[in-house]
Amino acid sequence: MAVDRTPVLKRCRQLGIDPVVMGINKESKRQLRRRRRQESEYGVQLREKQKAKFIYGVLEKQFRSYYQKAMKTEGITGDNLMSLLESRLDNVVFRLGFARTRKEARQTVRHGHITVNGRRVDIPSYQVKAGDLVAISNKAKDLLPIKEAIVASNGKAVPAWLEVDIEKLQGTVLQVPVRNQIDLDIDAQLIVELYSK
Repeated sequence: MAVDRTPVLKRCRQLGIDPVVMGINKESKRQLRRRRRQESEYGVQLREKQKAKFIYGVLEKQFRSYYQKAMKTEGITGDNLMSLLESRLDNVVFRLGFARTRKEARQTVRHGHITVNGRRVDIPSYQVKAGDLVAISNKAKDLLPIKEAIVASNGKAVPAWLEVDIEKLQGTVLQVPVRNQIDLDIDAQLIVELYSK
């Protein structure tokens, strides 16, 4: 399985992303020195695609399949794409506060610590649907990383399309997220323009 091993803070600087979006509360002391040159239209579109891929931890082949699925779905392709990415199980676990970062959420899912509607799911790209109940499995409730994540996320706002019960370590997907409920600074229309060339 291919893994992106680029240092997170370095990649955040390159793409102009605030590390908090990735679940990291560090700031790099280094300043990115770049010559001020005009970025081409293609360069701007590519940057948006790379930003989305990096934030959600998706590689090119899988990202392209999300794009093709978004095209086939009714509605605006860019909004559909963001909705598909946001409703991945690893992202939902991160949004509910059961993991500090999306990478940690992905590992939590991979190790079988998450259940959806009472059934164990170990596929990070699993698409949640409205009404799904996402919970920490009984065996994993006492694990230190999950306890630390819950303490760290205490007071962090949960998106409107999710509802969390910290006491029971479970959350409900109220609806599939729509574009205005996704708080990421990604212009999905630029990604659509890039792929439609």
